[in-house]
Amino acid sequence: MLKSLITSVVFLAISTGVTRGADKKMILPKGAPPNAAWSYGILADGTLYVSGMGGEDAAGKIPASFEDEVRQSFDNIGAVLKEAGVSSSDVVSVQVYLTDGALFNRMNTVYKAYYFKDPKPARTTVVVAKLVGEGHVEITVTAKK
Repeated sequence: MLKSLITSVVFLAISTGVTRGADKKMILPKGAPPNAAWSYGILADGTLYVSGMGGEDAAGKIPASFEDEVRQSFDNIGAVLKEAGVSSSDVVSVQVYLTDGALFNRMNTVYKAYYFKDPKPARTTVVVAKLVGEGHVEITVTAKK
């Protein structure tokens, strides 16, 4: 009886996805240095979770213009999407973190021109006191294949 109950519980767990932790895949864009503390992206069951990407280029430099910083942030996100085999049209959610609310319209101009097509992803924009480093923007996305 106990063996039958355990077998039923294991079957139920497998069939409902409780044991899907093994389906996670770390995404490391080409040329990006590995990081011991976090992943650039995690692909799990067809959903890509992209870590917050600032506007630093490959050398760790932040562009002088805020608009270029936002573009670089999207370029960094694009590298993760590409490595995962996902496109910008698969993005379903975007979170934008700004250090100054006065930057919203400038960020939004770049955002609208960048690469999201209809239907546009859901978006949240938050103003924070400070980001790690010297950047003014950090953006994260979630995409579903």
